[in-house]
Amino acid sequence: MASPRILLCGDVLGRLNQLFKRVNSVNKSAGPFDALFCVGQFFPDEPDRLDELMDYVERRAQVPLPTYFIGDYGVGAPKVLSAVSRNSANQGFKMDGFKVCDNLFWLKGSGKFTFHGLSVAYLSGRQLSNGQQFGTYSQIDIDTLRAFAEEPGIVDFFLSNEWPSGITNRATVSDIPAGISDSSGSDSTVSQLVAEIKPRYHIAGTKGAYYAREPYFNVDAVHVTRFLGLASVGNKEKQKFLHALSPTPSSAMAAAEISAKPPNTTLSPYTLVDQVDRRKETTKRASDIELDSQYWRYDVSNKRQKHGSGDTNKVCFKFISSGTCPRGEKCNFPHDADAREQFLRGVCLDFIIKGKCEKGPACNFKHSLQDDGENHSRKRPGSSNTNANRSKECWFCLSSPNVESHLVTSIGENFYCALAKGPLVQDHVLIIPVEHMPNTLSLPADSETELGKFQNSLKLYYKNQGKEAVFFEWISIRGTHANLQAVPVPSSKAAVLKDIFTLAAEKLGFEFVTKKFSNNSEGRKWLRTQFDKNFSCFYVELPEGSILLHLIEENEKFPAQFGREVVAGLLNVADRADWRNCTIGKDEETKLAENFKKRFQVFDPSQ
Repeated sequence: MASPRILLCGDVLGRLNQLFKRVNSVNKSAGPFDALFCVGQFFPDEPDRLDELMDYVERRAQVPLPTYFIGDYGVGAPKVLSAVSRNSANQGFKMDGFKVCDNLFWLKGSGKFTFHGLSVAYLSGRQLSNGQQFGTYSQIDIDTLRAFAEEPGIVDFFLSNEWPSGITNRATVSDIPAGISDSSGSDSTVSQLVAEIKPRYHIAGTKGAYYAREPYFNVDAVHVTRFLGLASVGNKEKQKFLHALSPTPSSAMAAAEISAKPPNTTLSPYTLVDQVDRRKETTKRASDIELDSQYWRYDVSNKRQKHGSGDTNKVCFKFISSGTCPRGEKCNFPHDADAREQFLRGVCLDFIIKGKCEKGPACNFKHSLQDDGENHSRKRPGSSNTNANRSKECWFCLSSPNVESHLVTSIGENFYCALAKGPLVQDHVLIIPVEHMPNTLSLPADSETELGKFQNSLKLYYKNQGKEAVFFEWISIRGTHANLQAVPVPSSKAAVLKDIFTLAAEKLGFEFVTKKFSNNSEGRKWLRTQFDKNFSCFYVELPEGSILLHLIEENEKFPAQFGREVVAGLLNVADRADWRNCTIGKDEETKLAENFKKRFQVFDPSQ
């Protein structure tokens, strides 16, 4: 497969006619190119050039190839981008660009997306604090990129408007463009971000000069980074404003290719910046410390105020999005397990952060909190909220207006079964208490009889298809409504389930308590004796009768989707480990549920 062919451009300044004339010429002689990425100011710097821009925005002229920009400032930017933001097709999270017109896309805020196999991260706007709606990046944008930096994989392109401060450190002096000053038009936040993201290519504009720096080593990474500063379109000095690249995506490269070091590779320019920062650490002003501490948080104060609380605490963005934070106990901001739980239960991240979602009804996620629907203050064990009050917003309470009743397949006295939303595999079932209870181990002991019938029925149903049942439950002390998950596994793979779960536990640094039982009833009785409502826990019931149990310590970081992730790995469907990647339309869900009911009817204990 051929590598994607990419054009890179500096500040456009509204000179679209000149830019696209050059692009068409290059495309004809050396193309075709797949996309054009523009950094630096995209909009005009004077009103006289606005009409030229509007010819393209209003489709009187055509953009010749997919064009992406991050310089969302200049004459006309507020008017054009306000209209783009209001477009219903551009609501919600769209990290791959808001459509301005055919072939023209605005990369808003910050994000990461994949283009023709290339991993592209970006920071839109500049670091200004005058409250502008457009043309500036926010702390949330910074935190988002820091979270992405912790994800596996290599970022191929990082796009920023301003140059990173310190980029000329350790560079060959004769290669640095004349008149370039590191203190003017450079951004220390960008340098901090790029040192963490470690992209293969970093492209920036705004300096009005072309500069291709020697590659430099990254700290704690095997690959090098190449910085490219591009001049503005139509600059009087005729410096290069358009550059072509055809890089192989890092995901398709061999290890030897990734780690190749050109002979002119230098040390990282940012280690010098780090040393300066450490020397200044003891003399930081309070405002500086506040700025530093924002790296790992997002502000949920607006969201909390909307739900009746004046709590303006900040919470750790990295923890909410991934369940872990590299700073651990050293993090200056709370690892809000309630907000993380809401995120895992499918509540819209926009809603959690801002208290609202611009996408509205078109959003596939929940726009109500799953605890009490009134506020998002931390819920403690023993909360006085009644089950009736909590169930109003619950996904799983049959009396709730939010329950997805089309997924329900059978209903008993104490439990009901429903197909999982975003199933890991076909016939992935949830066994759910009818009562609003946080786990299946807290229900009256006599309810276990019915639960056992549902489990045994599912075992027989799966066995009839040449499969075995694995059951697991994640019990959180802040849990709302329990669900015991039942996943069918091919009989040929069932024998290794215990080894796979044990290995996964070792990688997370814990060891399961393991006991084997001759029947399901005895195993469940043992689980109830081990359960402590003051602790979270995870357990899995294996086909051969073993139960693996892990009681989770108060400060232990445990992935809420651990069970699903392990089974996904066993079945070679790692991309389905997160249920949000597996959602389908309601019509298709209804059809799957109806088909399951017909096949399961002969086994259904509620019939």
